[in-house]
Amino acid sequence: MAKIMSWDVSDEFWARVEPLIPKGVRDTERLYQRKPGGGRKPMDFRRVFEGIVFVLRTGCQWKSLPKVRFGSASSIHKYFRIWLKGGFFLALWRKGLAEYDDMEGIKWVWVSVDGSMVKAPMGKECVGPNPTDRGKKWQQAAYCRRRAWRPAVDHRNRGQQA
Repeated sequence: MAKIMSWDVSDEFWARVEPLIPKGVRDTERLYQRKPGGGRKPMDFRRVFEGIVFVLRTGCQWKSLPKVRFGSASSIHKYFRIWLKGGFFLALWRKGLAEYDDMEGIKWVWVSVDGSMVKAPMGKECVGPNPTDRGKKWQQAAYCRRRAWRPAVDHRNRGQQA
C-alpha cells in the first residue's frame, strides 16, 4: 500500500479544484506561427497542481522539484504564475472558506481587525522621524527635553587649538 503524502491530491479534492483552473485563451488579434494544437502538449493540470502543492507544503525551491514525479520545474512555475494572475488561488481560497463556513460555521462576531488606524492618544508631537530615516545632526529637529546639538566651533583645521 502506497503511503499518501500531504501533497498528494485526492480524487475528491481534485474534483473541486479542477473547475477553478483558468482556461487558456488564444488571442484572436495576434498572428501565431503555429496552428492551434501545434507544439508541445500542455502538462496534466493535476500533476501541475500537485507540484505546486509540493513546493508550498515543503518549502523547497522550484528547481528542487523531483523531475521524475512532477516533470519540468520551470513549466510548473510558469503555470503557477499564470494561475496566480488568473485568480485561481484566490478563487480556491474563497471556495474553501465558504465550504468551511457551511461545515463548521465561522464565528464572524469574534473576528477582529489586526491593527488600528487611529492616532496614538499618548503619542508626542516632538518624537520626530524614524531613527533609521534620520539625516545629519544639523538637519534634525531639536529634541524636546534635551539640549540641542550646537557645537561651539562648527569646524576647525588641524593646526588650530580647540
